[in-house]
Amino acid sequence: MLFWIGALIFVLTINPYGTEHHSLCLFKNLGISFCPGCGLGRSIALIFRGDIVGSFQMHPLGIPALVMIFLRITKLFKNLIYNYKIITGGLYG
Repeated sequence: MLFWIGALIFVLTINPYGTEHHSLCLFKNLGISFCPGCGLGRSIALIFRGDIVGSFQMHPLGIPALVMIFLRITKLFKNLIYNYKIITGGLYG
């Protein structure tokens, strides 16, 4: 859960309008120009800035990816609360 929250905070700090940015993309670092995932982080950053059209143009899967990340964080948080209640005895007593 902390990984996903940290990743979203990192995405909030990037400039999606910039032309140059640091990339962790294996394909780009190997010199391959096509990568199906490139632009996804900038697409999510554009969503946070309210630019939905720009987000879709940057990468069509940005919005579904952000929804899935939020759902994953929610599920992990619910599991954390449930496990805490079991450990402390608060679930049944």
